[in-house]
Amino acid sequence: MNRFQNKVVVITGGAAGIGKAAVEKFTREGAAVAIWDVNEAMGKELELLILNEGFVAKFIKVNTAKYEEVERATHNVIKQFGKIDVLINNAGITRDATLQKMTAENWQQVLDVNLTGVFNCTKAVSANMIENNGGAIINTSSIVGLYGNYGQSNYAATKSGVIGLTKTWARELGKHNITVNAVAPGFIATAMIATIPAKVIEAMKEKIPLRKLGTPDDVANVYCFLASKEATFISGTVISVDGGLTI
Repeated sequence: MNRFQNKVVVITGGAAGIGKAAVEKFTREGAAVAIWDVNEAMGKELELLILNEGFVAKFIKVNTAKYEEVERATHNVIKQFGKIDVLINNAGITRDATLQKMTAENWQQVLDVNLTGVFNCTKAVSANMIENNGGAIINTSSIVGLYGNYGQSNYAATKSGVIGLTKTWARELGKHNITVNAVAPGFIATAMIATIPAKVIEAMKEKIPLRKLGTPDDVANVYCFLASKEATFISGTVISVDGGLTI
């Protein structure tokens, strides 16, 4: 299946976890994918894996919190591939602590990557989409952004903010034939939760109607849908991928 033949996709935080699953899915469906990440070793390893499979990928080391780096990376992608059709703002970090224990540094680090990074990437990439009169932007929020979570003031604030940006940009960019949507993952089996004790994981599963954690592929599948022709009349929405946890 080549849903994304001749499409160029930028995926931030693409070297691992959900981002890596998305890189693999989009490339295997025909897209040329630019992998933006700060982890150079993992990014280059994934690029080589994709190229060895006969697909198209390019790793670019980018700190999305720095606009100058994002702007350079955007120009790099356009120079190599000619355009950008899809942007997936997937990069994110956590620095968890309760309100009284959270440092100003930890607060700012999460805002810089999870919120400012999304702004930076969308501002830079959407300019090319406007020129080409079309595109799809997919922002990664979280169920934490919808409902909050103990010990995650910074993360919840950014993921709620991403939803606000999504709805605002859907209004602003719609006239340019650009869709903007958000995905809100629940408990997904990634390295981010690999350190959680098994007992806690089991307790999580009990709260999920489907009685299991999601996989990176579950989220990547929704990214692909929202970027596809099947979703060209969907914009400004937030799709939860959480096994029914939030119903």
